[in-house]
Amino acid sequence: MNIQEYFARISYNESHKDADLQTLTLIFQHHIRAIPFENLSMHCGETIKLDLQSIYNKIVRKKRGGWCLETNYLLFWALQEVGYDVCILGGKSYEPAEKTYKAGINHILLKVVIKGNSYIADAGFGGPYQAWQPLMLISGKDQPQIPGIFRFTEDNGTWYFEKVKRKHYIPEPSVPLTDTPELGNIRKIYTFTLEPRDINDFQELNTYLQVTPDNLLQKKSICTLQTSEGLYALVGWTFTETKYKYTEDLDLVQFTTLTDEEVEKTLKDKFNIVLENKLVPINVRGLPPNIVDMI
Repeated sequence: MNIQEYFARISYNESHKDADLQTLTLIFQHHIRAIPFENLSMHCGETIKLDLQSIYNKIVRKKRGGWCLETNYLLFWALQEVGYDVCILGGKSYEPAEKTYKAGINHILLKVVIKGNSYIADAGFGGPYQAWQPLMLISGKDQPQIPGIFRFTEDNGTWYFEKVKRKHYIPEPSVPLTDTPELGNIRKIYTFTLEPRDINDFQELNTYLQVTPDNLLQKKSICTLQTSEGLYALVGWTFTETKYKYTEDLDLVQFTTLTDEEVEKTLKDKFNIVLENKLVPINVRGLPPNIVDMI
């Protein structure tokens, strides 16, 4: 494994001699715009291995993406190589349908300490809840970014992460807008503690998600990528393009239903992914028009 090869993969050409916030932000932004959040391996008959060499070969050399366990672990390695004080944390994602957080840890995120200040760098949540910059770990402070306003709150050692949602404009008269969120609507994302974790703490989860049929990642083939303007998302056969019009408190959402052949072409054209094995797209439950709200 080679840090320069990783930098080439994410098209990062800047200096990294200073392990400061500016460099962290640039590496982070290149990472999320080059490496998709995707679970396509499990829908191609491939096993996802949670060791660094396998992840490196998949994402850096084969130009694939990965889910949070893969893409954040790769970022963890890269930041260590550059010289950052970084550790792994475990999160529990919020389930809107059940209006509660998961009972067990099902997400990996990173804490980076720079000059005594702690930041959360999470490149692996994907979709519309992916921050575009590292977030200062401070309770109760609004942290506006182009994707929206993010916020942490802390209660007795437990941290909660949330985002203020914007309205969506969907330029398609045949599509109902009943699911468009109201301005100021809060979306809970996940909760976590500051207990440092090891990648081996997630091995059981990595296996569980691949063999248990009753989880979101089994029910949907997902590929999302942050763009310079917003977000690409491919869930099953539905391709969604979101443009963040943050100055107007509005996001433009356009979606297209694809054929199997168009799915393969879209993966190549929009996500720079060429799969080795045949993808079987899946979306067990139908999604409302603003599909990006549901992934």
